Amino acid sequence: MKKLLIATHNTGKLREYTQLLADLEIELLSPIDIGMDSVQVEETGDTFEENARLKALTYAQASGLPTLADDSGLEVDALDGRPGVHSARYAGPDATDEDRRRKLLAEMRDVPPGRRSARFRCAVALALPDGRVWTADGVCEGEIAFEPRGKGGFGYDPLFIVSGDGRTMAEMAPDEKNLISHRGRALRAAMPLLKDVLGI
Repeated sequence: MKKLLIATHNTGKLREYTQLLADLEIELLSPIDIGMDSVQVEETGDTFEENARLKALTYAQASGLPTLADDSGLEVDALDGRPGVHSARYAGPDATDEDRRRKLLAEMRDVPPGRRSARFRCAVALALPDGRVWTADGVCEGEIAFEPRGKGGFGYDPLFIVSGDGRTMAEMAPDEKNLISHRGRALRAAMPLLKDVLGI
């Protein structure tokens, strides 16, 4: 069975990738599975795509395995696109999801309804050990809630109300979220490529 390394230490992302790729006859591996849990890639890119490429290529060349990586984040219009590529580090290097949500709500405190538009953006990269890299991206539009809602998902999901739905991503079942999420859309865009490159 073909193997694919998912280059993330984020358990929420790993869970989503397992669900999104469940129909493919491939063995999904995490860095921990192959003893690479200490490998960290500094995200120095200015865009989600640059960071995704950097992570995928680093892990592919270190592991010798085809590797899928992503970089994703939240762009808030009232904050001039922040936190953007800094979404994971928005409240500091050791901050929790709750710390990041609290900081976002504090910054958005005086932003009225109708001006809280935002989007989740994701770039996925597939890299091979020989240095070849392919990318795809996905976007999900929405707005920022005034308080967290829902127990599902991770990260900013409890604050992100999906356009046209009225619920936050954290109020959706996993399969519902995967249908409309930025990561789900990016991965579906990459699926033909993934199947071709892996020969499945």
